[in-house]
Amino acid sequence: MTETARLWIFDWDGTLVDSLGRIEQCMQLAIADCALPARDAASIRNIIGLGLREALDRLFPGLPVQAHEQLRQCYSQHFVRLDTEPCAFHEGAMEVLQALRAQGDVLAVATGKSRRGLDRALQAYGLQGFFDATRCADESVSKPAPDMVLELLQETGAHPGWSVVVGDTEYDLAMAASAGVHRLGVCFGAHAEHRLQQHAPLACVGHLAELLEWRHAIRET
Repeated sequence: MTETARLWIFDWDGTLVDSLGRIEQCMQLAIADCALPARDAASIRNIIGLGLREALDRLFPGLPVQAHEQLRQCYSQHFVRLDTEPCAFHEGAMEVLQALRAQGDVLAVATGKSRRGLDRALQAYGLQGFFDATRCADESVSKPAPDMVLELLQETGAHPGWSVVVGDTEYDLAMAASAGVHRLGVCFGAHAEHRLQQHAPLACVGHLAELLEWRHAIRET
């Protein structure tokens, strides 16, 4: 990385991609398949951003191991079945990514998706190799632990002071704060702005294009 380059670490679901509705749908179908007590949309949105195992632990605390595994498999099967048609990127997402790359910045992803899930999505969008580095929940420690960010910093050689996490959940921003990097929240995702503000982001934006206005603030202080 050059001295003026920034490392941008993006969450995937709800931040770059408009996939929250599909996640809710697949979880509701899986819960019904497993004959478990119903969960409302707010409860499901609350756990979006975590690794699947951690998300199910929060959604159904104390669920026996066998039932937990059955629910995980049902959810994954429904998601793969519906994922043949990729969810749309949020408005401005690709334009922002391309603008950042044009300025020499480094792009990464830290997601609660599995490696297979993220690779399937990148292939569907024709984005294999587009990001400089990626981390998934099944190959690191789930958010809100800092591990994914720390691993991306090491892989890219970026300095924390010149790095930022962009996410739509408090788990994204808590991960960033624990890793000692800047954070920017997006207000159109899974968690309300007041939850994001608890982790002292530089800003919470209503459109991804606004991220470009905050590039100057991502620097070592």
